[in-house]
Formats: sequence, C-alpha cells, structure tokens
Amino acid sequence: MFTRSAAEPVLGNGKDYQAFTTDFDQIARSDDLDCVLGSPNPEDAAILDRAWQTYELSVTSLRTEWTLAAIRTGSDLAAQIPRPKREDIIVSLLVDHSGSMRGQSILMAAVAVDIAQDFLRNLGCKVEVLGYTTVSWKGGKSRKRWQKLGSPRRPGRLCDVLHIIYRSADDLRVSSLGHRLKNMLRPDLLKENIDGEALQWASERLLHASEPHKFLLVLSDGVPMDDATLAANGPDLLSGHLRKVVAELECDERVSVMAISLGHRAADVYTTNRRIDTPADLGLEMVDMLAETMRKVLVPT
Repeated sequence: MFTRSAAEPVLGNGKDYQAFTTDFDQIARSDDLDCVLGSPNPEDAAILDRAWQTYELSVTSLRTEWTLAAIRTGSDLAAQIPRPKREDIIVSLLVDHSGSMRGQSILMAAVAVDIAQDFLRNLGCKVEVLGYTTVSWKGGKSRKRWQKLGSPRRPGRLCDVLHIIYRSADDLRVSSLGHRLKNMLRPDLLKENIDGEALQWASERLLHASEPHKFLLVLSDGVPMDDATLAANGPDLLSGHLRKVVAELECDERVSVMAISLGHRAADVYTTNRRIDTPADLGLEMVDMLAETMRKVLVPT
C-alpha cells in the first residue's frame, strides 16, 4: 500500500479539473485493503463470507458456460494471431467499484474478470486487473481539509481516491486469481467513482509497459460520482473530465480503449463500447469484446 507522491501528475490535463489535494489518495494491492479500510466489522465480514461462498459454489454453471466460450474464442484467436504477436499485447481490465455495483453486479464482475484474465494469459498476453473507488464516503480527509481552510470556491475533486491492484502485469502465472478477488466483494469497499482519474492511472501503467499493443477495457455501471465534489463544483466536473480523458486517449492511439456498461449508455463517452442490461451476460461480452478489438488491431484485412 502507498500514497501518491505529492509530485505525481495525477490531475486532469485541462484547467477546469484538479484535485484539491492528493495527499490522502491510496493505491493498494487487494491483499492490503485492511491497511486502508480496516478489518470489516462483523456484519460486513459475514456478508463478505456469504458473497465469497456464492462466488465459489453457486455460479458454477455460469462460470462453466463462460469458460467454455472463452476457450473456443481463444482457439479461434490463436489461429488468427501468431504467438509472437500475442506476446506483444498487454491488457488492463479496470472495474468500477462504485456503491451501485453492490450485489450481483460486482459478483458477476469478479467472475467475468477472472475468466477474462485467464483467457488472456492462455493466449500469451500480459494482463492487469485493477479497480477504483474512494477510501470513504462524503469526501473523507480531503473534504475536511478543504473545510478547515475555509471552503474556497471551485476546489476540484474533494474525495480520497482508492485504486486497487488485483493483478499486475509482471505476474505471469496462468491461473485463476482465486482468493485475490475476494476483497472485490467487500461491502465496505464500494463507494464513489472518479472514472477520469482511474483511466489516467490505468493508461499510465500501460504506457510504462514495453509491449507495443496496449488495450484498456473499462467496466462501469454509471457516470462518475462523488457527492462532495459535485456539491462544491457543479454537476458536470467529473463527467466532463472523463470525456476529456477518453477523447485524449482515443486521439493518442497508443492505448486502445473500450468500455462495457451495465445498464447505462456509454456511447456518448467511448467510441468502442457495449451496453448490457443484465450482469449474467458480462463474461461472454467481455471475452468477445476483447477478441473483436484485438482482431481489428492485429489481424490483416
């Protein structure tokens, strides 16, 4: 677990977006979340254990269906893209950890991400699995500092962002993520979502990788949201920043960006996007979208 350096450029590129402070932002590996959030209280721990039991035992038929589809898709893709080219690919799977994802959505996201990362590793691609949320509700320490300093107007982002690493690109194992995904189901983890900065973080990680073909798939169920930030800055600050970040990435072309949206319209933000209305479709759509996008980039027409 570590906080961001005060000199680290995590803010938006435009003059209309900034963070009031980054001093309380956190980046943590999934196994270190207790250091950020504390241990779950007894009620949350019981909810987490039930969710994990469901993950391991109660979605086996759906997991089998998604896994078999991934195997078929992987075989087709392996026949179209030579192994050396596949080893030149790195993919980041970035998962929205907002409060509205609680329940079936985050459960299906965890299963789908596990199958997708296994699909990618079996192809020889490198893969990262990342998540984004906030440390607390209602702004946390950032908002308290702002209030202590007299609540200046237009402060910018007022929450403490939390970025999570479930799998980093230097992990070359070909296997299920298993217990590393358990904390994705923590009920006290899912809070607010600052999508623009999460995309900047994930894309910067990709740009530091040596692989020439870089893909970023975002899974989200709504617009960026943080009540403290929007109350102090107006309703469009976070969504406007997300649009700007996506537009810059799409113009840059070093990273191929795509999005799957759960029950909301993403076409206004992402050129390459899919909408699904039930989380039970997520695994099939995720693998199919990854394969389709890789074909467009790497398979000659």
